[in-house]
Amino acid sequence: MAALTLREVLDLDPVRAAEPELLAGHRGLDRPVRWVHSSEVYEGANFLDGGELLLTNGFGLTGADEEVRRRYVRELAARGAAGLAVEIGRSLPHMPAEVVDEARRLGLPLLALHRVVPFVRITEAANRAIVARGLSGRAVVRPWGDDHTAALLADLADRAALNQPEVEARSALAGFRPGPGARLVGVSVHGTREVTAVDRAARLLGGAGVLRAAFPGDVLALLALPAKVAGDPVRAVQEAFRTAAEPGLTVAVGHAVGAGGWLRWSDTLRAARTTLELALTVPAAEPSVADGPLVTSARALALERELTRGGVDTNRDRLTRLVEHALGPLLAWEAAHPSDLVRTLEVHLRNGCSPTRTAALLHIGRQSLYQRLERIESLLGLEIDDPDLLGELLAASCAHRVVRGRAQGAVRAGRLSAV
Repeated sequence: MAALTLREVLDLDPVRAAEPELLAGHRGLDRPVRWVHSSEVYEGANFLDGGELLLTNGFGLTGADEEVRRRYVRELAARGAAGLAVEIGRSLPHMPAEVVDEARRLGLPLLALHRVVPFVRITEAANRAIVARGLSGRAVVRPWGDDHTAALLADLADRAALNQPEVEARSALAGFRPGPGARLVGVSVHGTREVTAVDRAARLLGGAGVLRAAFPGDVLALLALPAKVAGDPVRAVQEAFRTAAEPGLTVAVGHAVGAGGWLRWSDTLRAARTTLELALTVPAAEPSVADGPLVTSARALALERELTRGGVDTNRDRLTRLVEHALGPLLAWEAAHPSDLVRTLEVHLRNGCSPTRTAALLHIGRQSLYQRLERIESLLGLEIDDPDLLGELLAASCAHRVVRGRAQGAVRAGRLSAV
């Protein structure tokens, strides 16, 4: 679907009410307008990403010399602005000749607005029309079609060039309006093309606001927990999905962030996506609940995410060296003797070196656990509860699982392709 053009923006009622006069850039009327901003800051070009129509009352041009005004127009054109609209009559009694001349030279559409119309009316009307036209005027082809909610979630997860007014307008159009004090949590669900599990979880969370859409491969959602939901929001979301999600689904939960600032929305969605990829490709450190969904979080896989920042393949050599340095004797023993020592070590370290919890998670008796721990300490020649060693041993055992899991995944993929 074609983006809204500057010509169509000029035909909107609030814009026509401002009595616009096109002074330059007549050939640019069919330019696509990605968004409409208002700014009284002289350095307004610095806030543009390209394709915007900038509204100003001209205050930044008042008192500036000719070269400064020309540079202002040049910077707007260099940032790919769709046009400049200047209110005439209050701050600026008339359009400076050098502004008109520079706009004509660069082909930048320049509008004089001869009647005062609140810019908020113009931006609201124009931006709603842009969103309604689809994908905010972007020429991005997405396999899930023209679903505005999916487009917004994809843009947030991909950290596309966005701005706060745009995100707020597009989310409001989708009915997503986080209230004061709301905490937002990104979620990625694998194993279904339906959003029913997300909707059920939202109801369990006391009617949390939700922005969700199905994509090829997973369902992506942004949940807004109202301020009345007490306690840890990440754990609350995890518990809701453990109840709401069907067996066989994998659910990854991002960080909890405040409602202000679209970059925070992006961060929690990206964390959920990264966590889901790891959950699907790396063996879990601890057993999951039988016959239920696998529900994990960015915090639970924080170490895995840090170790694989930039990708597993990129870090493979570094991770292999870490494993060999810290766990070499243990790996040599496991190669010659069937055992589960490396996994025992990691589960023990992840659970604060608690024998009771470690034995329960591994489904072994405490005496058997003590024998394993003694064997580990004997092979490594150290005490595993030494505070100076905890970080290195945990990172190395986690790295071993990451590298081994990716290698096993590649072998399975090769076998499947050979069938």
